[in-house]
Parts: sequence; C-alpha cells; structure tokens
Amino acid sequence: MATFLRIYEENPNARDIEKAVAILKRGGLIIYPTDTVYSLGCSITNIKALERVAQIKGVKLEKANFSFVCHDLSNLSDYVKQIDTSVFKILKRALPGPYTFVLPGAKSLPNPFKKRKTVGIRVPDNAITLELVKQLGNPIISTSIYDEDAVIEYTTDPELILEKWGNIVDVVIDGGYGDNVPSTIIDLSNDTPEVVREGKGTLNIF
Repeated sequence: MATFLRIYEENPNARDIEKAVAILKRGGLIIYPTDTVYSLGCSITNIKALERVAQIKGVKLEKANFSFVCHDLSNLSDYVKQIDTSVFKILKRALPGPYTFVLPGAKSLPNPFKKRKTVGIRVPDNAITLELVKQLGNPIISTSIYDEDAVIEYTTDPELILEKWGNIVDVVIDGGYGDNVPSTIIDLSNDTPEVVREGKGTLNIF
C-alpha cells in the first residue's frame, strides 16, 4: 500500500517532503497536488519509473505527452531550446501558475524524450509541488489522474485517490481537496501563441 502523507500547503512539513523525495529518488511513483488537479508523476531521470507511468497511462513512453514540472525557470535551457525575450516574458508573467507551456525541446533532453520536438513545461503555484521538485533537484514528470465517473473528470478527494491508487503508486500526498479544472495549455513553440486547451487561469497573460 502507498505511503499516505498529509502535507499542508501553507507550511509543508520538511520531513514528509524528504520522505516523498527519497521514494522519488529510488524510482517511486507519486500522486501529488498541484495548483489545478492531482497528478501522477516520477523523477524525470529514472527510466524504469517513467516506463511505469507510461504503462499506467497506456501509452508508449516516447509518445507520451507528459509535462515537466519545474521549480522555476532557472534550468529551462536543459529541456528547452533557446527562446526569445518575448516568450520568456510571457513565462515570467504567468509562472508559477496554472499553465502548461509547450516549448521547443532541447537536444539535451533525457533519453526517452530525445526525439521530441516540443515539451510541456509547468511551474505550479503550489508550495508542496515546488518544494518536492526543489529538494529532488530535477523535474518531476506530470500527468493528470482522471476519474472513471463520466460526470466528474478529475478525482479531488485524496482519501478516494488513495483508495483507487494505493496499490499502484508508492506515495499519495494529501494536500487537501484538489481542483476539478486542469491547467490551460498554451503552445509557444511557433511564432503565434496558440491556446491548445482552455483550463484554469486567465488568458490575459500575453
């Protein structure tokens, strides 16, 4: 059964964050809160963990549309080709926030993503997520967890998440009730910004 950690966003408990990070470093899978919906993820550096997430989602790892959750924009060049000033200004204005930005992928991407022309970058406005990524020292890949209910698209109750996912993942972080609206996805990989999916967040960031 997954380790269940109750962590308060206002003041994330350092010891619990360390427990989750230790499991991530060993190749564990976690379900964690963001500023939108609860997400499934693992360390971007662990191939076996990445393959487990892809298997759960029923996709091939090379073709999976996982977002890279970063602590800030300081290591962006590890994953994204050089971007112009206008694009960087949009990112600075919008992040941390409920947006996923599609950007041109760098040649230095981790092996499973080498052939990708674009990557989705997230910096959620959630202290738990940001502390996890900061302590881990590299991005977590992220994919939303869907609900099988046709009416409710995303599970928001951490107890129900544990019930459903407890035997599939290694950690479930209870950061309070989640949202039921996903991030807004904006493609900045071409000359004109394009809204791929309208979700949480205002679009007056340009």
